[in-house]
Amino acid sequence: MTTPSATIASVPRERLRAFILLLGGLLGAAGVMLAAAATHTGETYMLGNASAMALAHAPVLVALHIGAGRIRTAIPAGLILGLGTAIFVGDLVVRHFSGHSLFPYAAPTGGLGMIVGWLVLCAGAFLKPKG
Repeated sequence: MTTPSATIASVPRERLRAFILLLGGLLGAAGVMLAAAATHTGETYMLGNASAMALAHAPVLVALHIGAGRIRTAIPAGLILGLGTAIFVGDLVVRHFSGHSLFPYAAPTGGLGMIVGWLVLCAGAFLKPKG
């Protein structure tokens, strides 16, 4: 029998897991679209780099969604990694099309988010697996 507090506590975790999966799917789709745009326009500098980052991190987010039941740092790593990637990719795309940054230091902020996300995932190696 579950208590009401245990049920309430599990809702945000499942929503966060779902959000990580959503980010992974959106980044995967964006990566494919950006690759197509880069190929068809010949504008590979910004769009190609944005595509590569999106496609490199999308499968990791899907894996973190799947592994969240065992890897203690999967959810924070996925959130940080996913949001960092989205900011980085978004900045490259905005700069390509508008010539302006998404916000000051957006690409370095997103890049730092990706690095921190990977390091948070690494921290999971030192924690006892769930279950």
